[in-house]
Amino acid sequence: MKIAIASGKGGTGKTTVSLNLALSLSDVQLDVQLDVQLFDCDVEEPNCNLFLGFDLEKVEDVVCPVPVIDQEKCNICRQCSDFCRYNALAALPTRVLFFPSLCHGCGGCAVLCPEKAIQETHRSLGVIEKAKGKSSPEFYRGLLNIGETMTSAVIKALKKHIDSRKTAILDAPPGTSCPVIASVDDVDYCVLVTESTLFGFHDLKLAVGVVRALKVPFGVIINRWGLGDSRVEEYCKAEGIPVLLKIPNDLRIAELYSRGIPFVREMPEWKEKFLDMFEAIKLQLAGVEEEIT
Repeated sequence: MKIAIASGKGGTGKTTVSLNLALSLSDVQLDVQLDVQLFDCDVEEPNCNLFLGFDLEKVEDVVCPVPVIDQEKCNICRQCSDFCRYNALAALPTRVLFFPSLCHGCGGCAVLCPEKAIQETHRSLGVIEKAKGKSSPEFYRGLLNIGETMTSAVIKALKKHIDSRKTAILDAPPGTSCPVIASVDDVDYCVLVTESTLFGFHDLKLAVGVVRALKVPFGVIINRWGLGDSRVEEYCKAEGIPVLLKIPNDLRIAELYSRGIPFVREMPEWKEKFLDMFEAIKLQLAGVEEEIT
């Protein structure tokens, strides 16, 4: 099962939920060797390992094919620049300019060039890393190169390491843009983490629109519950959205977070709550499957 943990805005506790859910599942499944995987898909600023402290090793480089133009062969026919929907190529009267940061690596320009003036090389986008040796949970993360814009490509490369035989928890980037869609697309379930504040409520509705458009089953966790008002709960009730868990606005949880400690490690009673939530997700999915069949 693949479960993405997402949020309409940053700072709602998405990473907190990802970590504590993955640790709760891996603790209960230690007799089934490394049955849980945790993926940090927030590749622009991955922070899961700040709490896990694993030694990491590089698994692969993530690269993008980009064109190299032989200006002597090029006859400025403009086919490449007219084709490129990302404006990575611009045909001037005397030469074709290439803007690497705009290229998405489709390779269409090289295929179309009638003079065979375009060859391909590779541009580094980032790396995929994993915890050394055996870890619980089995941990992977993507790391985007500084200044790079091809976030989704790194996320897609990271997701190729998902083992379909295991339970995979994906800590998605915040927001509702392309990196979130790359993380959430094709998962079995999405947990939307929010808070009962005006901004939390507003951005939750945006996130709900995304997962509904992707046709991904989902539920909501209200973090820092007790802060703000009841508008999120009222909205979920009106929309028929299950509230999977309420994590209170608890000083001890905040203190543990500030020390880099997932709170299930110091508050073991919460492991059962995350395990109960996991069972509720499985029941919800079973209900969805019954409706489809």
